[in-house]
Amino acid sequence: MEHRLHLHRWERREPDWSAAAVSGFAAGAVLMVLELLWAAAAGSMGPWRISQLVAAIALGSDTGHASESFSVGIVAVALATHYVLGTAFGMVLGFISAGFRYDTGPLALAVVGLVFGALLYLASFHVATQVFPWLVELRGWGTFAAHLLFGVTASLLYWKLARRRQSPPPGH
Repeated sequence: MEHRLHLHRWERREPDWSAAAVSGFAAGAVLMVLELLWAAAAGSMGPWRISQLVAAIALGSDTGHASESFSVGIVAVALATHYVLGTAFGMVLGFISAGFRYDTGPLALAVVGLVFGALLYLASFHVATQVFPWLVELRGWGTFAAHLLFGVTASLLYWKLARRRQSPPPGH
């Protein structure tokens, strides 16, 4: 019985950029809702604390020290920051998925999404904290699980929305 290992090699393929952007945007919305629910359920931080910490990426570290009260401006900046990052990460995921031909089926993309979400969590809460140290406050299993779900959601939405392009025959 012969078993073949199907390794994916990089192949220059143009992703469906609009599908990747929409997928990241939507997955970012899912992530925000999960973070809000997690913050409310855990009760360790006020309901607007995550918004303050995310807005501080764009507005500076003083924003992360704001009072726990609601601020329309801070929430608006947090939403914009979250959606811009979600869209950008969705486009990175679309680029990877198309280039390695992972966009051919949902199972492969779900696994790619899990790995991407885990790497995104590590980059955001263990590497980026060198520049944004206040994000350390968000480290934890809930945030990790939400980022895994972000990756899977973005991957599967990309698979569902992307227009499949046929590769040209060799030599063309």
